[in-house]
Amino acid sequence: MGSRAVRSVVPAVLREEPAFRLLFTGQLLSVLGDRVTMLVLPFAVLSVGGGPAGVVLVSVAQFVPFVVLALPAGVLADRLDRRRIMVASDAVRFVVQLVAGALLLTGHAGVPVLVVLAVVFGAADAFFQPAITGLVPATVSPAGLQPANALRGLTFSIGSIAGPAIGGVLIALVGPGGSFLFDALTFAVSAVTLLLLRLPRAAQDAPAAERQHFFADLAAGAASVRSRPWVVAFLAAGSAYTVLVLPAIFVLGPVLSGERFGGATGWAVITAAFGVGSLAGDLLLLRWRPRFALRASALALIGASCQGLIIGSGLGTLPVAALEVLAGVCVTVYFSLWETSLQEHVPDAELSRVASYDYLTSTGAIPLGSVAAGALSALAGPGAAILVLGAAGLLVAFAVVAVPAVRRLPRGSGAVEAAIRPEPPAPAV
Repeated sequence: MGSRAVRSVVPAVLREEPAFRLLFTGQLLSVLGDRVTMLVLPFAVLSVGGGPAGVVLVSVAQFVPFVVLALPAGVLADRLDRRRIMVASDAVRFVVQLVAGALLLTGHAGVPVLVVLAVVFGAADAFFQPAITGLVPATVSPAGLQPANALRGLTFSIGSIAGPAIGGVLIALVGPGGSFLFDALTFAVSAVTLLLLRLPRAAQDAPAAERQHFFADLAAGAASVRSRPWVVAFLAAGSAYTVLVLPAIFVLGPVLSGERFGGATGWAVITAAFGVGSLAGDLLLLRWRPRFALRASALALIGASCQGLIIGSGLGTLPVAALEVLAGVCVTVYFSLWETSLQEHVPDAELSRVASYDYLTSTGAIPLGSVAAGALSALAGPGAAILVLGAAGLLVAFAVVAVPAVRRLPRGSGAVEAAIRPEPPAPAV
């Protein structure tokens, strides 16, 4: 009876794919640590005498390296052992968070030091992301790819809900410095799980891509992107989502919360509702396999892009929270099915390079979105700014759905087979 209960609760990809199970465990803890740090970072800057400008400077410093390093990182991840790149990235981030925590605890930290550490952290992170996108398909069968990405999304959803709660407790108990040490520990665990990772024999024996000159490989990555109109369309969509929609959540939403949602408490309810929706979306994708994954992702992007209009609509806290549940589902479906489509259709030898453009146009554009939101808010006020940005983001989302290559892209063969022959349900007890 115990084994039947496990089969009914634990997804097949975790039961049957030991390599992915190990990767998932390490990343769950690592993402949780990152979400703790996201909450703690502003308090760390303030604790060393930095004001709001210092908080912005340190936060932006983490994302700037993506602009410079994302594309070279993709080339290296296609040329070298992705697992080793990820271990090296974890090791660097472990040291960075360890040093930051020690300096904060001993009173030797300052804003300039935290900026430098944030740049180093962001540089290491830029190498990790293209590598893990390329590594995931090597840890699962083709039929397990979508559930694997859904579970990766689940780590972010859990981290977004549990991370702030754990961060608040850690700040109260050990201060910002101790919280950074907690994050350092999660990177150590992630590195250990990667070192223990043993890929299936087929993945280990796969022939390496023919290596050209570094810049030739870089140009080949750009050509791979250009040859796929659906990739170009989604890269544009990711940029628009980052620049136009995300500021509604991270910049303008909190500004409006005091006026419209009763301050921090109301905003916490809204963000928690979004987290619940994200979790629901992850669980949905463990079972639902749309025949046209990219089309479903594009339609979900429309719902995800409504967030600025939802938050700026003038509705009360509870109606906005209810709509944010639906937005959370859409965001998860959008990102997970987009990444699954990349992994199903881009050859392994090119995958990290193509994925690096995704990280460049999304994560690398975060500072631009913050600047755009701040400038528009100064000109027209936060209420008008959030509606203008939200409407622009929604128009881009509709334009992406109109691209024929996006609507017509089929599933990979493994996903089709899984849809035809789904996993049988656990026998009744």
